[in-house]
Amino acid sequence: MHISLRAGERIFINGAVLRVDRKVSIELLNDATFLLENHVLQVEDATTPLRQLYFVVQAILIDPASADRALGVFRDLHTATLNSFSNEEIVSGLRNVADLVEAKRPFDALKIIRSLFLAESAILSKGGKAAPIQAA
Repeated sequence: MHISLRAGERIFINGAVLRVDRKVSIELLNDATFLLENHVLQVEDATTPLRQLYFVVQAILIDPASADRALGVFRDLHTATLNSFSNEEIVSGLRNVADLVEAKRPFDALKIIRSLFLAESAILSKGGKAAPIQAA
């Protein structure tokens, strides 16, 4: 896997945060869990049900040492999020997300959640069913 990074950009690899000081291309030669900085959601941006779920799955990916704890949070939040939507695209996507997370494929789960942000935005802008879920 080849990854190109710009100067100052960060990448999260197997729980470690790396920042490059110049434009660089790196090649991952074995299986590694990584997330590019532009896909990292900040806590203050986790303002909708799907963004909150994304944040938790992101924690599973970025911090493997705390993944078991985050997985418990994911399961509770996933159930609440699934129950907060009636849109078939989102419901189907959320079911796929659960399968991927349980299969230890959080990166793929994040891609699906990101693909649902636009549909969620449309629902919420029309006053549809779904409200931010308060973490326990």
